[in-house]
Amino acid sequence: MPPEHRTVLLNEAVEALRIQPDGHYIDGTFGRGGHSRAILARLGPAGRLTVFDKDPQAIAVAQALAAQDARVTVRHEGFAALAGLAPASVDGILLDLGVSSPQLDDPARGFSFRHDGPLDMRMDPTRGISAAEWLATASVAEMTEVIREYGEERFAASIAKAIDRRRQERGPVRTTTELAQIVAGAVKTREPGKDPATRTFQALRIHLNAELEELQQALSGSLRVLRPGGRLVVISFHSLEDRCVKRFLQAHARFPVDRRLPMVAPPPPAWAELARIMPSAQEVAANVRARSAVLRCATRTAAAVAPSQGGAR
Repeated sequence: MPPEHRTVLLNEAVEALRIQPDGHYIDGTFGRGGHSRAILARLGPAGRLTVFDKDPQAIAVAQALAAQDARVTVRHEGFAALAGLAPASVDGILLDLGVSSPQLDDPARGFSFRHDGPLDMRMDPTRGISAAEWLATASVAEMTEVIREYGEERFAASIAKAIDRRRQERGPVRTTTELAQIVAGAVKTREPGKDPATRTFQALRIHLNAELEELQQALSGSLRVLRPGGRLVVISFHSLEDRCVKRFLQAHARFPVDRRLPMVAPPPPAWAELARIMPSAQEVAANVRARSAVLRCATRTAAAVAPSQGGAR
């Protein structure tokens, strides 16, 4: 049986939103609704919650919730679309990044090397191409770049060459087990307790779902749609995501002053009260998937700051 799904940093994330009963909040990654239900429990009758998700299974759960609660609006799309909401119309945004436990535990989704299944990895299986389709046509150079950049894998070139060799000898890689075995044969050493395929699977998932690009769009959009005093809360699970969020917040929380120019007052920062929260030892002991989680949050100030990318890496 798959392990019970447990929402990571549930209480910490909801507390960080500082929910107002009549406010409008966004759950950018509905998943199975753990954060959304906790937000709704703190909203009053006039409060609103807009939820986003790419996954059709998650959307089915969200739509069932919306049928019971008129305060919920469901959007079947990635959270980058939040940038299209009305300016200064939102009191809080929550982004719980990465792949969810139900997705990892479903062999048919192809996210995990721990289960044999089709090599898919799409957050929305109805759109785009699967990992198997991409690996069937990508060049060695393309595979190397993706695995190195998004997996931070030092054996990226060896893995890409091994995949290409397998394609030429036996045809395309079609299952998660096949890919995991190829990677294991190409990776010479690995940290104790870490499967050799971990970084490669992460890299392919991030690339196929354009996860970092979407995160950058959502972060930029948050500057536009949050009201002054609104809260941005982001939970990340690997260094690329966390680095992206950290740099974005820091870039808009201060402004460099060129001392060679005449003394002028610097513009006010867009973010204040930046904070970083880690899961407790008790949560990590109870839920192994919490061990790599990092929560970053900030308050939107009244500053009128034009959105920018803030650096992905």
